[in-house]
Amino acid sequence: MLANIPLTDDERAAVDDGQTALDKLLERLADVPTPAGPTPSQIGVPATATLLPVLDLTTRTRACQPSEPC
Repeated sequence: MLANIPLTDDERAAVDDGQTALDKLLERLADVPTPAGPTPSQIGVPATATLLPVLDLTTRTRACQPSEPC
């Protein structure tokens, strides 16, 4: 993803340095207008990110059946 999407230094830090850097980036962007016009703070988007679980999609938990997609 990093090779195809140019990132600012703050965005790169959020990707590389984890939750603290991501929270700082979100706080900085809270008053930057979205493409539609209103800012995240105007539309009620939280200033901090919610951590999402990281799933390993490379490990299969069961064998694929011939009638099912893998």
